[in-house]
Amino acid sequence: MSDSPLVFIVDDELLVRQALSSLLRSVGYHVKTYGLTEDAYADPDLGRADCLVLDIRLPITSGLDFQRRLNERGIAIPVIFVTGHGDIPMSVKAMKAGARDFLAKPFRDQDMLDAVHAAVKQSQTARSAENRLQELRSRYETLSARERQVMAMATSGLMNKQIAGELELSEITVKIHRGKVSRKMMAKTFADLVKMAELLGISAAGSRSE
Repeated sequence: MSDSPLVFIVDDELLVRQALSSLLRSVGYHVKTYGLTEDAYADPDLGRADCLVLDIRLPITSGLDFQRRLNERGIAIPVIFVTGHGDIPMSVKAMKAGARDFLAKPFRDQDMLDAVHAAVKQSQTARSAENRLQELRSRYETLSARERQVMAMATSGLMNKQIAGELELSEITVKIHRGKVSRKMMAKTFADLVKMAELLGISAAGSRSE
């Protein structure tokens, strides 16, 4: 599979699929095209697509219904709806359901390129954030139960002395645990560690019950 951003196109008009595919490939995108949502849904690469260009009026399963199906399955792909029969209520419904953009046919090539570029950027930013979170979770898993308690209490604002009192430890032991936590979490500063705790949803209240 190419390292280029992946764009799915679902439109029941062959000429539209071919034109869009040619346009997007010309600027470096990897493209897959389908005439039916069912065929696109069956593609194992759908979950890693960076953008979905979707005709809102399709046979069997409409674009809006397909968007709803993706949302229910937790498949997060920025959607650009296109239609030759657009109207305001349909546009509003699509945008409220999470569509990234809505273009009425005929649209200018540049408008489509701009919309796809913005959608791909959104997807890659979200994917980067998710990868970062997964990395933090993996580091957190290397902490001992005690180190997790110390991390939670320290990042909630408690001083070493307070943590020592809560856990019935010496201050020097707390300092040692904090040092291990910072090394394992690869936190360069205490502020970094606080941000990590926020991303992981760690709280001192939860740590006391461990």
